[in-house]
Amino acid sequence: MKNTILKNFRITQIVLFAFLFAGSFSTKISAQTATETKTTALGTTTTWGKVDGISIDGLVQGPSAAVADLQIACVFEYTEGDIFNPPALPANLNGMVHLDDALKGIITDLRKNGKFKGHALETLLITPPKGTLASKKLLLIGLGDRNKFTPEVMKNVGSVAMREALRLDVATVSFASDIKDAGIDSPTALVATNVVLGFFDAYRTQTYLENKKLSGKTSLKKLILLAGPAFYNVAGEGIREAIAQLNAK
Repeated sequence: MKNTILKNFRITQIVLFAFLFAGSFSTKISAQTATETKTTALGTTTTWGKVDGISIDGLVQGPSAAVADLQIACVFEYTEGDIFNPPALPANLNGMVHLDDALKGIITDLRKNGKFKGHALETLLITPPKGTLASKKLLLIGLGDRNKFTPEVMKNVGSVAMREALRLDVATVSFASDIKDAGIDSPTALVATNVVLGFFDAYRTQTYLENKKLSGKTSLKKLILLAGPAFYNVAGEGIREAIAQLNAK
């Protein structure tokens, strides 16, 4: 009888411990999930800093609604339904879907028919009909094969984006990497850092030519980097890191 009571007592202790541990574990998971899913309100904007007199802003907005002289968006090489089906972000959070919808599906049409293949650093300039986009021009830049993507490629993407912006002689540029939209699990802060470093690698080459009287004066005043509500603050960390590196040179 004594052994039975002792045995039951030990079982009760084990069950109680398991219950308490599970409750504690559940609380930690809930707290972690809450942190990871913390979002920034649509329309939030921040001036992260300046480099060479150019303002670098962040904005929680999709590329179809951001106001700029030039909107830049990035896409991978086409696979059927790639921006609409998982692991792509849901349509309500997917800036590339909104951009495609605003242009009545022309981006998907161009990609599906091979007229814009999305090869790495391939570009295509579109003049959107009045009232379709908030920007005056749209530049698509290819990211290449999604299975071979690395954050390092975003330095080259940033350089190409800047060179095209300078060639078009615009004052404001809005940039959306659209990597998360496509369902690619990329390091947000590093991608943002590399894009900004690439921007100014190209910009400083152009100002070097300007100082040598081999180029006209640039009109660029502001870069706007777009990010989704869940990625805005992390992207901002990467942007600030790039600004610090560039201003130290």
